[in-house]
Amino acid sequence: MYMQSNSQTSPNCPSTLYSSGRKPRGGASEPETTWQPLCESRGRPTPRIEGKVEIRPLTGISAPIAISLVRICLQRRETIHPSAESIAKKHLGTPRRETTDVVGKELLLFRCTAGKESESVVLMDLPFVLFIPFGRGGEESNRRIPPASLQLPSRTAETYYELVVTVQQGQDQKKFAFPVPLQRYDTLSTFGMYNRPESAEKSTDHLVTLGISIPRWSFGPSDPVSVYIKLSPSPLFMKKATRVTIQKITIGIEEEITYNPEGDEPTKKINRIAKQTQTVGIRLPEAGYFTNLGLVFPSKDLRDSEGIIRRGKPAFPMHTVSSFTTTGTLYKIEFFLVIKAHLSGARDILLRQPIVVCPLDQQDCKEEMDAIEQAAKDASHVDPNNPMLPACTIIRAKDENALRALGWTMVGGMRKMVIE
Repeated sequence: MYMQSNSQTSPNCPSTLYSSGRKPRGGASEPETTWQPLCESRGRPTPRIEGKVEIRPLTGISAPIAISLVRICLQRRETIHPSAESIAKKHLGTPRRETTDVVGKELLLFRCTAGKESESVVLMDLPFVLFIPFGRGGEESNRRIPPASLQLPSRTAETYYELVVTVQQGQDQKKFAFPVPLQRYDTLSTFGMYNRPESAEKSTDHLVTLGISIPRWSFGPSDPVSVYIKLSPSPLFMKKATRVTIQKITIGIEEEITYNPEGDEPTKKINRIAKQTQTVGIRLPEAGYFTNLGLVFPSKDLRDSEGIIRRGKPAFPMHTVSSFTTTGTLYKIEFFLVIKAHLSGARDILLRQPIVVCPLDQQDCKEEMDAIEQAAKDASHVDPNNPMLPACTIIRAKDENALRALGWTMVGGMRKMVIE
């Protein structure tokens, strides 16, 4: 048996997803992945995966197979292993933890006639639409918007999706799993909510106040990150504040991974992924000190030393960032813009401003907007209560010309392949 799922998404709203289906390895050649947009429409949100389960005989080419029941579901597996980065801790530390959930509902695609144990078929094509949850749903994990597929280096954390088809053959039950990469498009830097300026202030000893402002707060690989910085003396302690010397100002980006965020003992790991320093070396003026600092969000090269882009893993999209903003059941990844003023005569001031990291750069985000708009229009015609699927194709062994459906026919009492 093999299955193809041509997925659809539309990123016009927070629950935007992308997914794709592949024919698994095992006999037939693997076709190219088809990407189509899934979306949340104006009236009713309908993120979905559309596809078709195709069942064919495995042995004997045309030998009938007994099918009692066919079900399909989208399954999410999350794993964390914070100790995996270190070889010593990997064997001595906490073992890998895993959780498995069904996303949305399991669909019944076929059940044999009542009173019969199974149906003898030679070919079966079962179209399906799996609707993906779009509401946060509180305590119900199957109602939350599913996080995007992701695998961190050394597999310290990963989110993995697969379409699981259950085939019941009499008393025998088999499960077939096919990886499906999912992407969320709710963090695109081109969305208006991320292009409003954000500002913050902080003071440590009431002498100097550090204020910052950023024009936007969603960034992708190689995107410029700029921040307006102001150091102001306290008007209540002006004389003492103007004796403070500004030694240097540093800005950086930190990745904060929280393992087991909903558990009793959450653990955090902070990685600094970028840093820029500006030496100042002057006393703080009465009017304050103003400057603009910037850096480029780091990106990784997908090409190897020979300039070749290797084939990625079927369950995980290839990105030029190691991670991005996401929240799962077992882990959470956040990013912060960190600004630190190094002072002499006053305590240093450290300010951490939350930002959003998108797996796409600004240019790619712009190019996605047209597809998002079109996908939203397409999804407006989809009714979750009646998705208007194509009819199932079921060829039973007793049907006339059943062999021809598999490309065979009887000639002189012998089976011959049909050549068109």
